[in-house]
Amino acid sequence: MRGSLTATEQLLWNHLRSRRLGVVFRRQVPLLGRFIADFYAPSERLVLEVDGAYHGERGRADARRDAALDHAGYRVARLEASLIVSNIEAALALIRAALLV
Repeated sequence: MRGSLTATEQLLWNHLRSRRLGVVFRRQVPLLGRFIADFYAPSERLVLEVDGAYHGERGRADARRDAALDHAGYRVARLEASLIVSNIEAALALIRAALLV
């Protein structure tokens, strides 16, 4: 588990904290004993992952992780870091849509 958020994660956290989207989100949450979710809304079982450049090399690993979480009843939404930085409102719209599913 990292000790601090990336700048992009901090930007998103500023919009998720304090029930700003109507649900409680937690950050850097351990799930299934082996995964750390960037952000997690327990009431919705929704995992938010921020994908930066590092994730470009991890496609298969991320897919296996998402499948394991899905099998355990979690929903995973992945957001590109570049979208969060360039258009936070569009990123928040994607999160709102994921919350409605």
